[in-house]
Amino acid sequence: MSHEIDSRVYTKILHTSNAWYNEALSRAKVRDLSGAAECLRKSLRYNKRNINARNLLGLVYFEMGETVSALREWVISKNFQSENNIAGEYLDEIQKNRARLESINQTIKKYNQALLYCQQDSKDLAVIQLKKVLSLNPKMVKGHQLLALLYLEEGNLEQAAKALKNAEKIDANNLTTLRYKNEIQERTKATGGNSKKKDENLVSYRSGNETIIRPTTSFKETSTGSTILNIAIGLVLGVLITCFLVVPGVKQSAKSNAKDEVLKANDSLSSKNQEVKSLESKVKDLESQLDEQKNSADSADSRVASFEQLLEAYIAFEDGDVTTAGDALANVNPEHLDETTKAIYDEINESVNSEYLASLYQEAYKNYNNGNYAQAIPDFEKIVQMDESYRDGNAIYYLAQSYRKNNDEENAKTYYQKVVDLYPNTERASTAQKYLSQMGADTETEE
Repeated sequence: MSHEIDSRVYTKILHTSNAWYNEALSRAKVRDLSGAAECLRKSLRYNKRNINARNLLGLVYFEMGETVSALREWVISKNFQSENNIAGEYLDEIQKNRARLESINQTIKKYNQALLYCQQDSKDLAVIQLKKVLSLNPKMVKGHQLLALLYLEEGNLEQAAKALKNAEKIDANNLTTLRYKNEIQERTKATGGNSKKKDENLVSYRSGNETIIRPTTSFKETSTGSTILNIAIGLVLGVLITCFLVVPGVKQSAKSNAKDEVLKANDSLSSKNQEVKSLESKVKDLESQLDEQKNSADSADSRVASFEQLLEAYIAFEDGDVTTAGDALANVNPEHLDETTKAIYDEINESVNSEYLASLYQEAYKNYNNGNYAQAIPDFEKIVQMDESYRDGNAIYYLAQSYRKNNDEENAKTYYQKVVDLYPNTERASTAQKYLSQMGADTETEE
């Protein structure tokens, strides 16, 4: 009876997971991507091995510009089902496209820089950085939303609305987008009544059904004789002003203009010198920026290389090739990974290390017993670098033995000394001390 109840509960859980998956499909078809993502997350809560739901969640994240989250879902999906899984094709496609990997890396870096500028209250720099982000990844919904928020803070409602419209094209019913749109509408209503100003020099009144507008300035009528007299007086005053004021002023102005021209010439020469110095300074700044860009490009190449090695390690691990997986992980720099890919690295590294070390040790010891000391040395070296105390010091002891038998006494001394220091009062330490004493004399053959 208990087994029947458990079976019914399990079946109900699977049906519920599939129901949320079907709901997500419906939402995705009408570009309600955030709603689809929420439904898919619920589907995976009921059945984390629902491959269709996990692959669709990866596609939804990818369409929203959240590439790292998409890769995470596809890697997990591939881990659950390695065969006949379209997630493998998605990962291969991205892995083969170095330009896409570089674009992903640059997008994440610039978006994080924009967030940092926001925290530092450098909104102008944040806007510039976000525009670069969206030029690399126009589908990044969070980028459009953050840009809209910055425009809102500046009071630039028109640009904010434009940014939200771009976000809405990608994800039609995103709650954050809708909330920001509502804020724009509220602010538009609040400022709408202050845009019209009345002309204080105009008054209006009603005459029947019409509105009459007239200026408030009053005019006084004058006679024709008074007008002619005023004109004549004005002409006389104009002649007198020209003779006594304007002409001397013109002469003085000419002299002053000559002096001003000399001063302007001197100022221009000084300004040119300042411009030359400014241009020299700008050249130095540009050279410095160029060096920074080169360093940034080198760093980006290192990050892409680490990401590629991590994908190679994951694929090899899934195929059961522990040695290849371990070699690839050794080339990954964890400092170049973000939080999501670091978690994947840690998970694979933990699973691979023990099997990888065991496989390396078995191969190295086999070569040692067969007298292939040159081939045994690299494998023993890898083991010692990863775990100096592996097999209670056997790895480091046989590495010293391999170097000695390969006629490399300098390296043999180094590792014999480590055996003596790390494992005193043991048989291996006694043997190591004996060989250290014999270095420079005829070396005894080990029985």
